Amino acid sequence: MKRYENQKWKQSMRLRLDFNNMMSDMLGEEQGISKKSIDAMAGKLIEAAKALETKRAEGRMQWRDLPYNQKETVADILETAAKIKDKFEVFVVLGIGGSALGPIAVQQALNHLHYNELSKEQRGGCPRIYVVDNVDPERMEALFDVIDVEKSLFNVITKSGSTSETMAQFLIVHDMLKNRLGEEYRSHLIATTDKEKGNLIKIAGELGLKTYTIPEGVGGRFSELSPVGLLAAAVCGIDIEELLAGAAYMDEICKEEDVYKNPAYMAATLQYLAMKDGKNISVMMPYADSLKYMADWYAQLWAESLGKRYNQNGEEVFAGQTPVKALGVTDQHSQIQLYTEGPFDKVVTFLGVERYRTSMLISRGFEDIPAVSFLGGHTLNELIHAEQAATEYALLKAKRLNRTITLPEVNAFTVGQLLYFMEVETAFAGELMEINAFDQPGVEEGKNATYALLGRPGYEQKKAELDARPRKKNEYII
Repeated sequence: MKRYENQKWKQSMRLRLDFNNMMSDMLGEEQGISKKSIDAMAGKLIEAAKALETKRAEGRMQWRDLPYNQKETVADILETAAKIKDKFEVFVVLGIGGSALGPIAVQQALNHLHYNELSKEQRGGCPRIYVVDNVDPERMEALFDVIDVEKSLFNVITKSGSTSETMAQFLIVHDMLKNRLGEEYRSHLIATTDKEKGNLIKIAGELGLKTYTIPEGVGGRFSELSPVGLLAAAVCGIDIEELLAGAAYMDEICKEEDVYKNPAYMAATLQYLAMKDGKNISVMMPYADSLKYMADWYAQLWAESLGKRYNQNGEEVFAGQTPVKALGVTDQHSQIQLYTEGPFDKVVTFLGVERYRTSMLISRGFEDIPAVSFLGGHTLNELIHAEQAATEYALLKAKRLNRTITLPEVNAFTVGQLLYFMEVETAFAGELMEINAFDQPGVEEGKNATYALLGRPGYEQKKAELDARPRKKNEYII
């Protein structure tokens, strides 16, 4: 029996949301949120919960079914991952947005923090991994300086098959592989895309590439628990079955309609009330380097889902809350001054870890200097826990909204829970804000302008619009 099949173990690994420091009982009536204000939303909360249930039943939130409906896909991924480990030294993800941020976050969370610098034996025989999520030419060239493309497999990920950045990367790699390997180059490429629509599925079919499908109704920022993230994780030795089991466990918890029993609903409710009170910045601050890139992944999820000009009635609302990433304890020395004494416009979310995966003793020394020697005999674990508690207290004392999500430990099961928790929180917040959390029209405008500037057929009208835009004045350029 696998450990995630043991109910007692699962309960011991349950995430905890501590929102005491969001409440007026702790912060006072002026800045805190009262239980009365939550209870006054009872009707709206039930309506939002029902709306999500309806969308799920109608197949409009297929990302919620990913923990359950991928048995055959997971088996195929595990088989493919084993073959990749035997044949290739490097696994490269070509993607951007959710296609890149999710794999980066999960890799950082669940593997050695210097994974690529370990020997192959130390990596358990797994390849090194690189995620190319930008089109900076220097970065692309630098990648080819540290990998042998003839010993590398490239996973190109884009649901639409027309993402300029990803397809540009693909064209470069495709040409390079073809020139070096001849017809064998096809075995060095895997496509992850839509089942039927878009350019990449067409290209993959013509070339006979191994292909994985991104399910309908699963947008990029909600796709980490699909093949988008599962293949990269499996190739690098991460237990993807446990990852999905963690998500399924959180899904069961998040089926509760009562916000006082549903951590994702409560988290969204508090953020909604905070936004209504002018708290338009959401800071995500992990107190573990392993969770550092969860803040990056969250930033896209929260910003792209909730930053909307129009509500679902077509009215201009200019909604959203700006996500900011921080790292404890690093950013105690760069950002906390602003959070404790600056404007009352933020909610700080701490990501804490109860038990780190290792312990390190602080050596004794310099006993004649008490301000240094007091550290000796403690552990770095004690120090980072104390730093987190001290920062929470400093914000509480300054009457600043903050909350804490605690992982009992960082493993595939708890990371699966965390990913799913944040996705449900985001979806529920969208319902409360009465906006569509699953589109991104603002992103599309930028994409279309890029296509037009580079001469993509069919975008002549957009090019004319760009040509007619006001010209920059030289006197305003120094």
